Amino acid sequence: MERLRTHRPRPGSRDPRRLRGLPSAAPLGVPVPVATTPAARLLGLALLDRERAGPGLLIPRCGSVHTVGMRFELDLLFLDRAGRVLELRRSLGPGRLARCRGAAAVLELPSPGR
Repeated sequence: MERLRTHRPRPGSRDPRRLRGLPSAAPLGVPVPVATTPAARLLGLALLDRERAGPGLLIPRCGSVHTVGMRFELDLLFLDRAGRVLELRRSLGPGRLARCRGAAAVLELPSPGR
């Protein structure tokens, strides 16, 4: 995985408290905050509107995620230690659980709206 930088909020955005000050990374060229705090790891993008969720969230040391409390669908990219995609799950709806054996991280991205 690449070196982490401090996450910079989008101009004019009101990032949720749990995402403020997190480091950022750009796996696959997508700059996103990295969930390094317990709140960010537990909640991820849950309880947020699509607009406040931003570009997504990288959750390191993670092989499974839940979508309890999600208000929109997620695209999940399960990554290996080198940052390569092991598995892609598209349009995972609220109240679901997804896992991938061997994953070292999960990239949560808001699924394009229907």
